[in-house]
Amino acid sequence: MVKCISATEFKKLIQSGKSIDVVDVRTAIEFREVHVEGARNEPLDRLNPQSIQAARNGTATEPLYVVCRSGSRGKQACEKFEAAGIANVINVEGGTMACEAAGISVVRGKKMMSLERQVRIAAGLLVFTGAALGYFVHPYWIGLAGFVGAGLAFAGITDTCAMGMMIAKMPWNQVESSSCAK
Repeated sequence: MVKCISATEFKKLIQSGKSIDVVDVRTAIEFREVHVEGARNEPLDRLNPQSIQAARNGTATEPLYVVCRSGSRGKQACEKFEAAGIANVINVEGGTMACEAAGISVVRGKKMMSLERQVRIAAGLLVFTGAALGYFVHPYWIGLAGFVGAGLAFAGITDTCAMGMMIAKMPWNQVESSSCAK
């Protein structure tokens, strides 16, 4: 079972002055836009729990706090850590959005279009294209709209999004690792 901490409790922990280890599991582009001060970026799709644990330099026994945008990917990352046998991992509920709302210091970088917005645009265009081609070209094209709709329903049920993962790998969503604030 994934351990959690609220953003308010997390803020108190930060304010206590205790050194904490924070991993942000969002994409590099999301991380560059805004992240909790002191967090390092380890995108969920490339998350390697063993290498992260090995790189913790003597803090491996201390808790590792995981943050994402709203808490969902953070929970998935914690599950990956637990599956790898690393138990002292804590998800920050509500993610970066809740941290910012709680008054936790964040680092702001270049503003980009969110991955969620890109997925909505792509899905909308695919549904519109399928419907238009189904009406004007051949009724079988309506299957494209149905396929996208089924994919969106699956994404909602499973809390994973294949389209989002594909869009995250597009060139415009990539960031040079040297330009990524740590």
